[in-house]
Amino acid sequence: MNWTPLNLTVRIGCNIAYETSVPTPVLFVLRPRLEGKVLVIQEKLSFGIGLPSYEFQDTHGNITYRSMLMPGRNEIRHDALVAVSSLADGREVQGALVPVAQLSSDLLRYTLPSRYCDSDKLLNFAWNHFGQITNGLPRVLAISDWVHDNIEYRFGSGRADLSAFEVIERRYGVCRDLAHAAIALCRAFNLPARYVTGHLPDIGYVDPGTPMDFHAYFEVYLGREWFTFDPRYNVPRIGRVKVAHGSDAVDGAFATIYGEAKLIYFEVWAYQVNPQQVSVGDPIDLSKRLDGSQTIRLS
Repeated sequence: MNWTPLNLTVRIGCNIAYETSVPTPVLFVLRPRLEGKVLVIQEKLSFGIGLPSYEFQDTHGNITYRSMLMPGRNEIRHDALVAVSSLADGREVQGALVPVAQLSSDLLRYTLPSRYCDSDKLLNFAWNHFGQITNGLPRVLAISDWVHDNIEYRFGSGRADLSAFEVIERRYGVCRDLAHAAIALCRAFNLPARYVTGHLPDIGYVDPGTPMDFHAYFEVYLGREWFTFDPRYNVPRIGRVKVAHGSDAVDGAFATIYGEAKLIYFEVWAYQVNPQQVSVGDPIDLSKRLDGSQTIRLS
């Protein structure tokens, strides 16, 4: 991967509150992965009255905290300034596809059906729609185009039990559903594809007007490198900050709760700022955001 300057600064984070009546085990995945075109400048993570027992990396390398929600209100807050590149998602694939027989075991798992990416149910559909398209980047782009054009994005329509097959049948969903559908279709052709969740500011992109939230998209292994695709917007974007990746949303959940806990507050932010004017811990002030339009303002 060629070196690129990290010449933009994005503020990312969340403020989440749960209420529970009994001590409840929980896993949190909130911190950005330290890979790719990102550099954490400042960061603060707090768990309120619940204390994390330890930090570890899960089997996909995601930074995970094992904690305990205590009776009452539990407020979890993450805030960070992250330097990112002003370059958009790349599409320059170097080299040929790696044959399945030569894929490493770490890559093979991303070719298999999973809980939400039930590619085994979509084999006929995938071959009927994309079987005549050259395997590799042309096929992945065709799949992303199809999902973008045929599965309507509906804010707030997500359900935790929907698989890719069901999303394609009902033809609408949220970003997580669109990602699952595209991943499953790629895996139908033995293309290693993985689910990604993180933050996506509106750098060089007009603010769609929906509340800020975590964002889901996917990556495909092409020419010995992972490439990013996003059927929700279906155009290369700037400033992604990956938090987690895995087989599907099971591996990308920001919280996995082992018991009953009520989500009583949820706020997420991801927007470009001037690092000379904004610090971690400051109030969230969208009047200081530099993104939300087609103009890219270097910070």
